[in-house]
Amino acid sequence: MSDPTGVPLSRRAFVVAGAAALVGLTRKGAPAIAGGFVEDDGPVGHRIRDGIAPGAVRERRRVPLVIVGGGIAGLSAAWWCERHGFRDYVVLELAAEAGGNARSGANEVSAYPWGAHYVPVPGPRASLARELFTELGLLVNGAWDERTLCHSPQERLFWRGEWHEGIESFVGDSAEDRAQWSRFQERLAALRASGEFTIPVSRGRPARSALDTLTLAQWLDRERFTSRALRWYADYAVRDDYGTSARDASAWAGLHYFVAREPDEKGPLTWPEGNGWIVRRLLERVGPRVRTASAVRAVTPVRGGRGVVVRTEDAEFTADACVWTAPLWLAPHVVDGFGPAPVMTTAPWLVANLTLREWPTDHGSAPAWDNTIVDSPGLGYVNATHQRLDHGGGRTVWTYYHALVRAEPLAARRALRALSWPDACALVLDDLERAHPGLRRVVERIDVRRYAHAMARPEPGFLSQPWRRALLASRGPVWYGHADVGGLSLFEEAQDHGVRAARAALEHLGRGAARRQRPADLNE
Repeated sequence: MSDPTGVPLSRRAFVVAGAAALVGLTRKGAPAIAGGFVEDDGPVGHRIRDGIAPGAVRERRRVPLVIVGGGIAGLSAAWWCERHGFRDYVVLELAAEAGGNARSGANEVSAYPWGAHYVPVPGPRASLARELFTELGLLVNGAWDERTLCHSPQERLFWRGEWHEGIESFVGDSAEDRAQWSRFQERLAALRASGEFTIPVSRGRPARSALDTLTLAQWLDRERFTSRALRWYADYAVRDDYGTSARDASAWAGLHYFVAREPDEKGPLTWPEGNGWIVRRLLERVGPRVRTASAVRAVTPVRGGRGVVVRTEDAEFTADACVWTAPLWLAPHVVDGFGPAPVMTTAPWLVANLTLREWPTDHGSAPAWDNTIVDSPGLGYVNATHQRLDHGGGRTVWTYYHALVRAEPLAARRALRALSWPDACALVLDDLERAHPGLRRVVERIDVRRYAHAMARPEPGFLSQPWRRALLASRGPVWYGHADVGGLSLFEEAQDHGVRAARAALEHLGRGAARRQRPADLNE
């Protein structure tokens, strides 16, 4: 973690720095700010990690397929089963609501995201995403629903005391910046033409890549990209998508951010509640078979590979197959015989939703959907009411994102967990008031969610990790379909891996005939 200057903070300094700013929350005559923590179910995860025994079994059930995890990967696996006429399954989700990093909330002002808040318009290779969005009515006869495409202005940056529209305004600030930006675009075009970078990754990912032996910062050094603006943008990109800094992220993963999607992508697709809109649509299809607040405590394969016993806090399911779509760091604590823990680290995040009674002081370009402060330790905010056609100003909700990349992940998690709600509010407000002086005076409420393990961090070497290949080659009875298997926490990756694991499980259950009847649906 860091203060706004980028200087690393110790756990104690992190808390003290936040406490020092609390006077802004209690200023005489200032309106009180309501709110609190919306917890991320950490205590349940810690019970599993620490091996605390579950309660007595109160229910025993026989079911052909158990899907562990109700995030995008698990809901996509269930959606695939439904699409192929298979409904004899159950989805077990640890949290009180399904959706994982795509969960959302709502108040009297607006719905708002608690994590993922958009999907870039899927290109031709992302056939599964296009199939889903066609089913949801977003893609009709090759045209995208205009109400779902992000309205203009899409993004702006705050620097030199005012807002500027678009990223190019910052990276093209000087002649040298513009020259390096042009050369950067040329390098990206060459990488795009190589066919090595695709969405989803399974369409073109190499088993190994020289770019995966470097960090993104090392690649920028090697290519002599010294522009401060360009390097800030590259670092912002990997913090935004992967919760990882340029000095830690694989160059392959960092470049994937820039070159894997269509160069003329006209999106993104977004909603007031972010990807929570997709979660709700999926739950309309698979919801009756989703059990929330059902933490899986043990997955025990039956001898001979003839099924599994899946144990929750108070229930036991005997199944012929299991699709694991929960985060992989949890699997060694739950799946009997899984083996050593995967070689991976996870990114801690803080997300806050601020309810404002009116728009605060603003200078420069007009308010946008995505609003970023240059050189901020945070990632800025998205405006939840931007897409609402009936929103004429006044009260609104901002979703603020902060990936904690300045410290080693374990230390950052501990500091995040020790953070009080007032300290968290001060951290958020201090950051945003650099662009919006007096913000505290118009904030009604701040709700905060702490993600200890938001996503896997794609560090150098992640592409060729043997454990990833082993999980992809699983012959059951447990198939692994979380985005962690591929290493990139993206909607298309979660969907792709969840469906791949579901297909393998259905083949195992003798449902291959239904699959073969729909070859156009396959993402192969």
